[in-house]
Amino acid sequence: MDSFEPAVNPKSSKIAAALDRLWEHFLPEIRGRVALIESAGIALRDGVPNPAQQEAAQAAAHKLAGVLGSFGLALGTDLARKAELLLAERETPGRIEPAELLRLAAGLRALVESRGAPANPTN
Repeated sequence: MDSFEPAVNPKSSKIAAALDRLWEHFLPEIRGRVALIESAGIALRDGVPNPAQQEAAQAAAHKLAGVLGSFGLALGTDLARKAELLLAERETPGRIEPAELLRLAAGLRALVESRGAPANPTN
């Protein structure tokens, strides 16, 4: 019997390579946004809430929710959206659960790092 190899779609390969280049370019910024969410969670956990920090973390979560799915991280979009909604509760004292925010941030970090840098980055 003949063995059939699936055909590689050149357009798909080019798109994947372009996405990898974009991911590599934006990875430091994406990591920074996750770090903002983590630091807001730590501040809340430690009892030193900072409204400006929480607002920045909410904006970071919003941006992550908008971009992670484009890089194949749909779960990241979901986690970021949950963090964004949780941080929106900052106007109501005691409404943000620090442990939940930290759990979401840890999930985001794990997803981002699992995608990591492209195996063969091309510049």
